Amino acid sequence: MKVEVKVPNLSESVTSGTLLAWRKRAGETVSRDETVADLETDKVILEIPAPAGGVLLEIRAEEGTEVKPDQVVAVIEASEARQTAPVSEPRPQAKAAPKEAVVLPLPVARQEAPPAAPQQKQKATPPSQPARTHGERLERRVPMSKLRQRVAERLVAVQHTAAILTTFNEVNLHQVNELRQRYKAEFETRHGVKLGYMSFFVRAACVALKQLPVLNARIDGDEIVYQDYTDIGIAVSTSRGLVVPILRNADRMSFAEIEKGIADFAARAQSGGLSLEELTGGTFSITNGGVFGSLLSTPILNPPQSGILGMHKIQERPMAEGGQVVIRPMMYLALSYDHRLIDGKDAVQFLVAVKNELELPARLLLEV
Repeated sequence: MKVEVKVPNLSESVTSGTLLAWRKRAGETVSRDETVADLETDKVILEIPAPAGGVLLEIRAEEGTEVKPDQVVAVIEASEARQTAPVSEPRPQAKAAPKEAVVLPLPVARQEAPPAAPQQKQKATPPSQPARTHGERLERRVPMSKLRQRVAERLVAVQHTAAILTTFNEVNLHQVNELRQRYKAEFETRHGVKLGYMSFFVRAACVALKQLPVLNARIDGDEIVYQDYTDIGIAVSTSRGLVVPILRNADRMSFAEIEKGIADFAARAQSGGLSLEELTGGTFSITNGGVFGSLLSTPILNPPQSGILGMHKIQERPMAEGGQVVIRPMMYLALSYDHRLIDGKDAVQFLVAVKNELELPARLLLEV
């Protein structure tokens, strides 16, 4: 009995994907629910499972081609032992895709490799030494991933639709550092996760958003939508590009829950294991360029959100305290906001509120 392998149904905002890689080849045996191919959308990598066990009889979509939901991409000759088993519709799997499925280029790129490539192999040039081109300057063309295309579209769109401004401030993280040093060992032993900076910043942002709810709102047509919940997007860099998974109801989360959630997002983002639901929505975002050494930057909005907080590198600098010059761990903060909705006064007050909470972090523990 022949059974069709179809592209699973995607979310309403995702209408197509790219067939990234086949894990099985025609003629190979597959088991029911075994992953036969990886599908890349503009948000995540999904797995296409086999609807029945048997032999992969035919592949109808090549790697690198665009496919749509419910499209037949392969045919399985189901074994007799599985013929009576109910055939369920393929669905996106929450399991993480193997890392190599994320970082390998699409096969199309190999077809477009420059003609000189085979000659270089024949010369057996040592891997540690680049091949001599005798004045030739080679180029490579690699298809943009769905994620990179989507990121590019959204960045251009937000520049055309929003009036983006950025305001800056600085924060003294001396007391945050003291709290982390004092409790980090006990925190990790009790909760199984390190006490980082992000939990302090998420909690401080949640407090500030309650004080200035317009930063948590969005524009919808000619209406302002005030959101009484706080879903914080955490920007995570991966080999495929930037993704922003969402901490739902972050204002109700403890420090441990925040740190566990972010650690889980970071691990699964690298392997392509985030679901579409985890990347959808969000009322406000936080991005940390400091992990790459950025001292100051202007983060760009993640539409339809109206604000994004940028963290930066912590750098010890001389500061005046009580008439004394002392060395303190300082960080520049940046808040980019949509000036169509948010006035400069509100933006400045929000950033000051975040600064105040971080400079007296013991108060944050009382907010949970």
